[in-house]
Amino acid sequence: GNEVIAPDGRMDRAAMRALVFAAPVRRKELEGILHPMIRREALARCEQALSQHSPYVILAVPLLVESGAYRQYVRRVLVVDCDEAVQEQRVMARSGLAADEVRRIMSAQAARAERRAAADDIIDNNGDLAALFPQVEALHDRYLAASEKRP
Repeated sequence: GNEVIAPDGRMDRAAMRALVFAAPVRRKELEGILHPMIRREALARCEQALSQHSPYVILAVPLLVESGAYRQYVRRVLVVDCDEAVQEQRVMARSGLAADEVRRIMSAQAARAERRAAADDIIDNNGDLAALFPQVEALHDRYLAASEKRP
């Protein structure tokens, strides 16, 4: 409704965040509206990429474990993982949120152990950007090799 619309017409992200994280029922309601639309668009884009002979496609799904809906569409699950303290600090720096608000949002998501347990592959994101490159390159090589074996 209008309570989450900013004066310039855009969604007021802070108001929406306060609304959905204060009431789990509201968050589920929002997810029930957004997730099917996002899933349809993601799957259409995957089909398009594969029709153009991309060797593989990566879906970036922030709530993959929580939704459970994507596992049937993918061959592997890759989790980009970091310690919870690192995650908290990065969200605070990026979004300007207070630590207690970040922890409340994180508590509404799957636990780190759950995400790691769902993973076929894990990238360690505790370091800097340079530390990611060799891990990404190794997985890229692995995924390319796997795609070449598929009919």
